[in-house]
Amino acid sequence: MSLRKFALLLLCLSLMIAGCSNAPDASMAPRTVDSVDLQRYQGTWYEVARLPMFFQRNCAQSEAHYTLKTDGNIGVLNRCRTENGEWQEANGTASPQVPGKTDKLWVVFDNWFSRMVPGLAKGDYWVLDVDDRYEHALVGSPSRKYLWLLSRTPQISTAVRERMLAKARQQGYDTSRLIWRAADADIGK
Repeated sequence: MSLRKFALLLLCLSLMIAGCSNAPDASMAPRTVDSVDLQRYQGTWYEVARLPMFFQRNCAQSEAHYTLKTDGNIGVLNRCRTENGEWQEANGTASPQVPGKTDKLWVVFDNWFSRMVPGLAKGDYWVLDVDDRYEHALVGSPSRKYLWLLSRTPQISTAVRERMLAKARQQGYDTSRLIWRAADADIGK
């Protein structure tokens, strides 16, 4: 086989492999809000539903506490209540993926993995929707693998739930796989 034919074959194989990639097309990425007022966003958010990350596999209820830091980043305290009623906590920091933009954040938790491989330990936190009063938020990952429906209160009305689900579906998230917050009475039985 000539060098020219080999190079052409290699190019074709490379294009075929690239076409099989599961990575979402950047032009098809979920749309985020234009801007998030981090001052108003800070505080406690209750997770009403989620397409969970691995570390959330045993969570019955989750909540996040965000604190705006003087450097413009956000202190993150995630709490997870397990089925047996125990609380687990993770501390981290959220920072803008693009300086000066607040809709897409990187979150890094302070754990052994993030200290061992800091570049790989950050997660996407894209704010897809937040209402005018900063009472409800829809947060996801650009891969659409993870999604969180957040509220300032542990429960939401049916109207708010349907609005949030519709927005998530419009963005291409599979809401049929959502895990909903367990009722307080069901935990620790």
